Amino acid sequence: MARVTGAFATSARDVLAVEEPLEIRLHVEHDGRLVRRAVSVTMRTPGDDAELAAGFLFTEGIVRSRQAIADIRHCGPANAAGAGNTIRVELVPGTPVDFARLERHTYTTSSCGVCGKTSIEALEATSCFALAADEPIVDATLVHRLPVLLREAQRVFDRTGGLHASALFDLDGGLTVLREDVGRHNAVDKVIGARLLADRLPARDAILLVSGRASFELVQKAVMAGIPVLAAVGAPSSLAVELAARAGLTLLGFVRDGRFNVYSGAARVRGAEGDA
Repeated sequence: MARVTGAFATSARDVLAVEEPLEIRLHVEHDGRLVRRAVSVTMRTPGDDAELAAGFLFTEGIVRSRQAIADIRHCGPANAAGAGNTIRVELVPGTPVDFARLERHTYTTSSCGVCGKTSIEALEATSCFALAADEPIVDATLVHRLPVLLREAQRVFDRTGGLHASALFDLDGGLTVLREDVGRHNAVDKVIGARLLADRLPARDAILLVSGRASFELVQKAVMAGIPVLAAVGAPSSLAVELAARAGLTLLGFVRDGRFNVYSGAARVRGAEGDA
């Protein structure tokens, strides 16, 4: 590449974030026969693909528990990372699948995981886990610390500057899961998939922090996983705020530089009564 500083250009090498397609295929017994179905193709950063597939299927309402998944494996030729760009998820025989939830275009860009949904109603998948009202309580001082803790743990971002991050923190600020990806929705699916595969959902005592903005889809994913608090370094969308309020989720935006906005669920934030 060429690096231009002022009026001078020099040749240099740069480290780029990898972006490759991942096709998620579902194998499930349905009406006494094996159904093989391509569910989605998403542009992602290779790595943690099993978590991505599991998290995607769970937050879409297709898989309802860890016990429904019999096996997850790559198939097809290997990519540069040594794995394939196709991953197969086999469900336990007899697992019920709502095939209507699969009615979407099968291509998803790294910037948008909602594209192709047939309607807003189809987005509002019913969560397995109800959020407890006004619990847990989170200190505003802890919220202020989260972006620094996230940034310190973003190893790949340090080299490329081109990845979104998603992380789960406990109520003491301990980092429990961190994943990076070119797509913010993929990073969240990887985090939720990691908890699902460890059979640790719902995440009722966790705070989800995302490095970008808070979209409708990210709120939906948090609700599906039973996460009570979603904090975003960037802005939320109007639809994200509407869904968060309806679901009883605490939604925080612009969490950076010693400030943040509370858009819903303020009762969970100790210290949000004033200028938090």
